[in-house]
Amino acid sequence: QGKYTFADGLEYKDKKWRYCDGYDRRFYTEICSGLKPPGISQLTNLDPPKKIPEGCYDCGDGFYNPETRVIVDYKLRFLRNADDDEHEWITRTCRKAWDETIEHKPKP
Repeated sequence: QGKYTFADGLEYKDKKWRYCDGYDRRFYTEICSGLKPPGISQLTNLDPPKKIPEGCYDCGDGFYNPETRVIVDYKLRFLRNADDDEHEWITRTCRKAWDETIEHKPKP
């Protein structure tokens, strides 16, 4: 029994949880304060987002350095070492400090 409230004020609901369910892709701050005008994207729940250190990824609770496999919090204090599964997930899905140009390849 009890309840869980995230640091940004979002309260977890065991039933009818609709946040980040695949249909509504807004961040919690967008739900509370509204969407930005067209052409101005909000990249994270924190707006403006934290600047990611060179060569690192933003993994949600801090920054990940894939060379050292260390995750630090947003004040750059050690949190944990990433195992193989977490490393793969972060490098596949998380926001990185650099931009890449990706070419569209149509299906044959």
